[in-house]
Amino acid sequence: MAYKYIISKSLDPFFAISIGLAAALTRISREEKEQGRSMQQSIELFKKRSGIAWEEVWKK
Repeated sequence: MAYKYIISKSLDPFFAISIGLAAALTRISREEKEQGRSMQQSIELFKKRSGIAWEEVWKK
C-alpha cells in the first residue's frame, strides 16, 4: 500500500527542507575539507562572500 505522506500533510515540506539542508551542508563540509580549510575558515569565507553580495544589492 502506498502512503500519501511521510509524516503528515503539514510536516512533510519541513521534513524535505531539513533533509535538503543537511545534505547541502554535508557536501559543503566535505568539499571544504578536501580544499584544506577548517570549518572556522569556511565560515569566515562565507561571511566575507555574503557580505560582498549584500553590499552589491544595497548599492543599487
